[in-house]
Amino acid sequence: MSLVTHLPALQVATPLVAALFVAIVGRRSFAYAVLVLVSLASFASAVTLTIEVLNQGPISYEMGGWAPPWGIEYRIDLLTCLALLLVSGIAAICAPYAPASISAEIPEKRIPSFVAMYLLALAGLSGMVATGDAFNIYVFIEITSLSTYALVAMGPDRRALSAAFQYLIIGTIGATFILIGIGLIYMMTGTLNIADLAQRLPAVEGSRVVVAGFAFLVIGLAIKIALFPLHVWLPNAYAFAPSLVSAFQAATATKVGIYVLLRFIVSVFGASYAFDAMPLGWTLIPFAVLAMFAGSLVAIFQVDVKRLLAYSSVAQIGYIMLGLALGNQHGVSAALIHLINHGVMKAALFLALGLIAVRLGGTRLEHLQGLGRTMPVTAAAIVIGGLSLIGVPLTSGFISKWYLVSATLDAGMWPLAVLVMASSLLAVIYVWRLVETMYFRAPVEGAAEACAGPSNPWLAWPAWFAAALCIYLGIDTRATAGLAELATRALIGGA
Repeated sequence: MSLVTHLPALQVATPLVAALFVAIVGRRSFAYAVLVLVSLASFASAVTLTIEVLNQGPISYEMGGWAPPWGIEYRIDLLTCLALLLVSGIAAICAPYAPASISAEIPEKRIPSFVAMYLLALAGLSGMVATGDAFNIYVFIEITSLSTYALVAMGPDRRALSAAFQYLIIGTIGATFILIGIGLIYMMTGTLNIADLAQRLPAVEGSRVVVAGFAFLVIGLAIKIALFPLHVWLPNAYAFAPSLVSAFQAATATKVGIYVLLRFIVSVFGASYAFDAMPLGWTLIPFAVLAMFAGSLVAIFQVDVKRLLAYSSVAQIGYIMLGLALGNQHGVSAALIHLINHGVMKAALFLALGLIAVRLGGTRLEHLQGLGRTMPVTAAAIVIGGLSLIGVPLTSGFISKWYLVSATLDAGMWPLAVLVMASSLLAVIYVWRLVETMYFRAPVEGAAEACAGPSNPWLAWPAWFAAALCIYLGIDTRATAGLAELATRALIGGA
């Protein structure tokens, strides 16, 4: 039996076991080496799994040799591959950035614990995506959440502790809703296997217990993905976390939550139940539109750039949820495309901000003054990420907005297309604030000296690479739109 056969389990087990070894050994150099190797290995594994699924179809991996539904199954299909590529790809981009960033912001004695928590978060996100068992999804949500709470609390600002506590309280409420939802559908079906649930639920879908389970799951996952107005944990968690955590979390955590929501809606309950029997689409659309406008409006008035980008994420989550709420193949494809593209553009922006924080000591607007002269390449990376948020042609954001507007028009909802374009104009305002600060204001005193000399390449090039990827994915859409359309066709067709 080849190693490729066990890749679904290794995708989760490798970072999980690595976290244990890092915590036991407790040496900084060992922790850094393991983090980089595991992140790159996870991405290589995800690419290999994607190739296997494209060539041979979905992969079912039986844990311990127990056949589903009695045993726990890891199931890898195209939708799974898309999410795994995002999680592991962002981890691989962040891997070279991690040692220098961590050393600058985390006390040396805490570094092994920090890296162990980071690897646990990676394992949890990968497990949420790979597992085919509903209860295992909850378990991996808790692994991810608990490790992320600890990571946020290790931020250099004292306010990181209150941000982590707020995140813990709200995250626990969301997880409780999810667990209750899973328990209710288990009570009615007697199974936790996702494929088996899909076969058994139609017989009992008229039950009020199933309706309640569906509602609990949707609300719990809405909290986890920070859908407006359940987003209150997100701005502080992004703003006060260490730079590496902000980049990784902003690019992956809410996206995996959206993946889980989509998996439950389509693979478990079925699109017809969610959007016809239950008014999910008409329930989500108003909140998605509110998120698009409220997030952008609040972002305009922020003076801390991390918080600005955090509120921008609230708006971008609105775009993703709008595509999902349309409930058709074009809408889901648009949601998946923006899910990937937004992950890449937020990684570029937060990685660039991390470099600024290390060299200039903060991420407020005044720290960006004159950045176009003192750190021109980093300023350019921020501009590219900002243009992607707006949706300017030749950036990945344009592809996302194009597909989303097309999906709304195909659904006969042209007012939503107008709202998408109108809310994008709000992004122009807060992105212009960054441009105006970086290119039309003089640097603050001491900034030129702090930026003198070459940047640490291990801090600089991941941000530049992610920014370049925003341009590449806006030109060659095979890796995003192509895979997203294939995944959607298989998902909706199967449903």
